[in-house]
Amino acid sequence: MKVRILGCSGGIGGRHLGTTAILVDDDILIDAGTGVTHLPLAELARIDHVFLTHSHLDHIGSLPLLIDSVADLRTEPVIVHAIPETLDIIGRHIFNWEIWPDFRTIPSHDRPAMQYRPLAVGESVGLGTRTITALPARHTVPAVGYQLDSGAGSLVFTGDTTVNPAFWPLVNRIANLRYLLIETAFPNREQRLAEMSMHLCPRLLAAELQNLSTRAGVFISHLKPSQIELTMAEIESCSGEHKPQMLYNNASSSRHRQVPWPAPATALRRAARAGRRR
Repeated sequence: MKVRILGCSGGIGGRHLGTTAILVDDDILIDAGTGVTHLPLAELARIDHVFLTHSHLDHIGSLPLLIDSVADLRTEPVIVHAIPETLDIIGRHIFNWEIWPDFRTIPSHDRPAMQYRPLAVGESVGLGTRTITALPARHTVPAVGYQLDSGAGSLVFTGDTTVNPAFWPLVNRIANLRYLLIETAFPNREQRLAEMSMHLCPRLLAAELQNLSTRAGVFISHLKPSQIELTMAEIESCSGEHKPQMLYNNASSSRHRQVPWPAPATALRRAARAGRRR
């Protein structure tokens, strides 16, 4: 299993900043933020499954254009997996014929370009040798994170979340956990805003990571573009033994860095640094 970080920023502002999108091998997409736009059309057409963490625009913004762009290149629908609340929101507010056509009925009900597939927290979806499991998240809208399990190793992505006691017992039971991607959207001076918007700041992150009892590489996502250096400096000063590192968008050109799965932490660091230089 190969994981490509197409986007992991909390905003936009240049070729190195794209919002959340994680490509697994060449057929699974975790969230569909602006990072998706770095993929050429042929690679977009190979995506069979999209797993959404929640309905906010920075995580679903490219989904309507993705479906439209590949509809006539595919013979099977793109399957959109999410909890029922998320599917209901995007159906009412995005694929509603006012913002965008409902591709569940295009080109016909019998041959749609897109299908919804609801899943519940704790439910696992097997796709070949890979298993994707929905994990609990706490955000301003119904949300989940995901465990991506190749059999040899697991990566956990929290999605957007705040302090989340239900999350850690499940993560600590993952025997093959290799990587944890966890959000930190605001610096400490904006802790009140982080709490209101149900995100993390470095102080809250440090408290959360005390619940992680297994050894894993910890990487930070969803940093606000204008506050990256401040937020990462605060994380480094209070993160303790886990020593989180910044996760970089690495799809700024057609030469994507691909991280073999499972990969040593040094490989992730090399890919991150290379993505930042380009």
